[in-house]
Amino acid sequence: MAGPDTAAELLGRQGAVGADLEDGRWLLRTLLVVGATAVIRYARTKAAAGFTWFSSLLARKPTRVVSIALANKTARIAWALLARGEVYRSAPPAAV
Repeated sequence: MAGPDTAAELLGRQGAVGADLEDGRWLLRTLLVVGATAVIRYARTKAAAGFTWFSSLLARKPTRVVSIALANKTARIAWALLARGEVYRSAPPAAV
């Protein structure tokens, strides 16, 4: 007997036939938001210089809004890399 074929079967969700792509998008969104939330929790405990973009956003907005914004930014970066067939290159560290 084979294992679950889709994310919906893996999670026990039921949906319309042919909704496999939607289920995958749901799972991907969830993973991006959970990852962004973990980055924010890490950034709050560490005083790292690489977290300035959303540290300033955290000062003005609720944590959940910032985690969604960070997940969205990550998704846009991933999409651009896949669409162009490039490899991620991190920015050089800023001079202090």
